[in-house]
Amino acid sequence: MRPKTAWSTAAFALMLALSPQPGAAQQQKSEAAKAKVQSEHAFAQMAGSWSGGGTLSLSSGTRERLRCRAHHSIGQGGRSLSLSIRCASDSYRFDLTSDVVNRRGRIYGRWSESSNGVSGTIAGRAAADRIRAVATSNTFTAGLSITTHGSRQSVSITPRETFISGVHIALRRR
Repeated sequence: MRPKTAWSTAAFALMLALSPQPGAAQQQKSEAAKAKVQSEHAFAQMAGSWSGGGTLSLSSGTRERLRCRAHHSIGQGGRSLSLSIRCASDSYRFDLTSDVVNRRGRIYGRWSESSNGVSGTIAGRAAADRIRAVATSNTFTAGLSITTHGSRQSVSITPRETFISGVHIALRRR
């Protein structure tokens, strides 16, 4: 091989090695689209009416059985979610509502609990079958996790620095 030909062959090989692979950009776009669909899919799976029960745990160690109903609806092409969960035990009642928007897997919006007159903001992430968020107000902060698998949904609310240490609910689609 002549030196000029060897050099041009090496330069061509280097260009090939440094240039993006034909499918790399498409694969990145495909992965981004998949993540977007999964985050929107979390809302789509949640839509509908639900009922079930669970437990409300107090910081004193007492636990009370809850009876619950929920209704969730989606809008804006699957990018927004209106959530409503009503639960009651022998001693407690709560009526939680929220409206959130999903932007590329990040959710944000407003929430309120009418039985105690508390409201605030909510922010977190949505992916595939799960939503994880933090709800805050001037007097209250709680972690929120919602997981949906087909006709089953689990909701966990973990308040911080209150007499309620946790709420765990198992719901079935009605």
